[in-house]
Amino acid sequence: NFFDLGGHSLLLTKVHARLREVLRRDLSLVTLFQYPTVATLAEALAEGGTTATAARSRLDQRGAGGREIAIIGMAGRFPGAPGIPELWRNVTEGVESIRRFSEEELLAAGTDPALVANPNYVRAKGILGNVELFDAQFFGLNPREVELMDPQHRIFLECCHEAMERAAWDPDRFPGLVGVFAGESMNTYMIMNLLPHMELVASTDTLQASLGNDKDPLTSRVAYKLNLKGPSLTVQTASSTSLAAVHTACRFLLQGDCDMALAGGVSIHLPEVSGYMFEEGGTTARDGHCRAFDAQATGFVSGHGAGVVVLKRLADALADGDHIHAVIKGSACNNDGSLKVSFMAPSVEGQVDVYSRAYEDAGVDPATVSYVECHGTGTALGDPIEITALTRAFGAHTERKQFCAIGSLKTNIGHLDTAAGVSGLIKASLALEHRTLPATLHFTAPNPRIDFAGSPFFVNTVTRPWEVENGPRRAGVTSLGMGGTNVHVVLEEPPAPPPAAPPARPWQLVVLSAKSQQALDSLTLRLGDHLESQADLDPAGFADVAWSLQIGRKPLPWRRVLLAANRAEAATRLSTLDPEHVLTLTAPPGDRPVAFLLSGQGSQYPGMGHGLYQAEPSFRDDVDTCCRLLLPHLGLDLKDVLFATDDGADERLRQTALAQPALFVLDWATARLWMRWGVRPGALLGHSLGEWVAACLAGVLGLEDALALVALRGALMQRMPPGAMLSVPLPEAEVLPRLGAHLSLAAVNGPAACVVSGPEEAVEALRATLEAEERTCRRLQTSHAFHSAMMDPVLQPLADRLRKVRLAPPRIPYLSNLTGTWIRAEEATDPQYWVRQLRNAVRFADGVAALLEEPRRILIETGPSDALSTLARRHGARTVEHTVLASLRHPKEPENDQKFLLAALGRFWLAGGTVSWEGLAAGERRRRVPLPTYPFE
Repeated sequence: NFFDLGGHSLLLTKVHARLREVLRRDLSLVTLFQYPTVATLAEALAEGGTTATAARSRLDQRGAGGREIAIIGMAGRFPGAPGIPELWRNVTEGVESIRRFSEEELLAAGTDPALVANPNYVRAKGILGNVELFDAQFFGLNPREVELMDPQHRIFLECCHEAMERAAWDPDRFPGLVGVFAGESMNTYMIMNLLPHMELVASTDTLQASLGNDKDPLTSRVAYKLNLKGPSLTVQTASSTSLAAVHTACRFLLQGDCDMALAGGVSIHLPEVSGYMFEEGGTTARDGHCRAFDAQATGFVSGHGAGVVVLKRLADALADGDHIHAVIKGSACNNDGSLKVSFMAPSVEGQVDVYSRAYEDAGVDPATVSYVECHGTGTALGDPIEITALTRAFGAHTERKQFCAIGSLKTNIGHLDTAAGVSGLIKASLALEHRTLPATLHFTAPNPRIDFAGSPFFVNTVTRPWEVENGPRRAGVTSLGMGGTNVHVVLEEPPAPPPAAPPARPWQLVVLSAKSQQALDSLTLRLGDHLESQADLDPAGFADVAWSLQIGRKPLPWRRVLLAANRAEAATRLSTLDPEHVLTLTAPPGDRPVAFLLSGQGSQYPGMGHGLYQAEPSFRDDVDTCCRLLLPHLGLDLKDVLFATDDGADERLRQTALAQPALFVLDWATARLWMRWGVRPGALLGHSLGEWVAACLAGVLGLEDALALVALRGALMQRMPPGAMLSVPLPEAEVLPRLGAHLSLAAVNGPAACVVSGPEEAVEALRATLEAEERTCRRLQTSHAFHSAMMDPVLQPLADRLRKVRLAPPRIPYLSNLTGTWIRAEEATDPQYWVRQLRNAVRFADGVAALLEEPRRILIETGPSDALSTLARRHGARTVEHTVLASLRHPKEPENDQKFLLAALGRFWLAGGTVSWEGLAAGERRRRVPLPTYPFE
């Protein structure tokens, strides 16, 4: 937007004044704040300043459903694990990700040598590493702004983007409100980096420095950068912050304040490379290991990280085909109050209350829970109090002993402070999804203050399959904040997904995009590796991968597309960046205008479009509708002519009485298919008969009237004496003197490409003359001399019929064959115009020139073959910025019709075109699946 590009209030005032001067209209300064980008302001000014409709919660539209919340996406950065797959691998393999620092590392990081030498100084921490790295360009942030920003803000923003990608939702396409709920740890970046260099802070925008280091803007910045319009709340409850954020998000979802929510937290303390002082009776571990529930436990080890989950109401998630990791059945949040030994101490009563209310809220009997991800800090009193409280809460419902496993992620990665709760939630959700109980580390003998034998619990020390006797797998997740804010969340395994729907097509369009060539290559290789690892991915699963990429990622300038038949083919071609099949292009910003080129007679061939008729139901329906409407006019089912393959098929299709209706039907049905796929033409250009298709698409003619007129037009022409047409490689000015009394100029297709029409003898004489001059000519595959004097007898009967038809002004602009310029309403609605259109020359080259005046326009030929697209590519006004595509194969090409059109659709998207992927997948039930995320640079 304007301010992101370096603008400020004074410059905005100047822009406002200049716009009023240039546009000569009253324009409020508020309008520039209402539409802050060039594209949105231009659109608003073009439409007279329309106001966007306020987004509404989908709960208002659907009505209330159940109270369950689905976890449909997750992302994070953890010690030893840059993402979710790595975290799950580490916890299932029993990896401890605590770094042990050498003396040299600590001294190099600036630690006091005396502190390093102290025997109570523990040289351990769970760190992320490279926290200074951030893809500022991706998020449109300037470097100085980022330098002043707390890394917690930066990393949390990247994690939120990744979480949305893993959920396969592009925020701009989500039909509802998305909220953000999160918190962060104390800002040490300001203390360690900014305060010692206040002269640098003072040399820039101090407000930016404040916004980048305060806790309050953490969630609002995410909402701003990801364009999220639901509630944005910063939640702060110390160590329970991120799980409190999840609880809050669930409440907002259930009451309809938002329809999707990002919830989580982040914690990074600088410098990363640093240890801590062990104090007897304190909370941190003597030996740098978190030994939750163990007799040797002396406390926790600090860790850094971030975690985010994407939440939706379960009913919505199921309806939208989301990938569900786990279901939140209920949750509770409370505070201990004052009845405890100190402000920092935990409370048995407070925890019993939060557990009891969470299970009541969930409607779940604790006796059906078989795993609890505990707060589990490994402190001498904290663990016994937690297990005592859990035992009381569970004991009120069951007398069974040691049936429920417990564990703590802190034994793997340390205590992530404000990010700890959501990290435990992620671990428990993955355990439910994979039906696997990960081991808790460093447990050899129980803390003597914990009576496990008399409790429902046991410490799970070995990774093993999660077996249950009856009912669904369920888990609890606890997070306890210093100061007494307790949170407990009740989880259930995801519902079984419906049977995978077979794909509607044997090929899938795999689309990828990025903001740089390097990022695009990395993303391509990531996806290739992912597909290579999914050996059991069936065609339905591969279609879900393609669908998730199509609708779940924001389209970016550097684009890549692959049309592949299966997982193995895609994996090979992506991993090798096969240039023949993996196509790459840089798309210009913004939507590109589209024009359809609609074919005329001469381009038809037997079987044209038959593959689409067999494979695309909507195309088949349109063709069937047209053939049914044409039946009384033709006396036959046109499909018998269109798709015939016998020896006489070619000859029948050359008869103009059949060729013209056949071409109209194919042009119209193909154009309609493109439009169903979201490709909406802003302009149309037909060639001869093709202008009638343009008029029908533009609303000048209704379909039934258009078909009747085209059938009459073809029949009248068929009755005329045979004639010939000749393609001549000369400019119009050189052709006209050669016509004589018997020949007519039928078309001007290019600067040196004309068509001459007339009696057979005269045409042959001209061809002989030109070939004697070594000018190569070509006879067209037509039975009559269209656009010549030989058509004069048909003009009056056509005019008489046209007067009985209602002609309406065009709703889509199109170019006139008669003038080569934009059709006027009075021309389109004049029957005599259509009479002259049949008789006079087709000024196609002028029409193409008018289309090419828009440098970003994409031209799509909707008829058979590539005759018009070839003419457009050869036009002198075409630049490298123009994209020209054909929809159907040339008759000599063996390519499958459907595959050819899908490849064209892929090239359209590649060039920056906007596709309705929902339209492409109409009639299918596809599912969103988690895939490799964007490789930030």
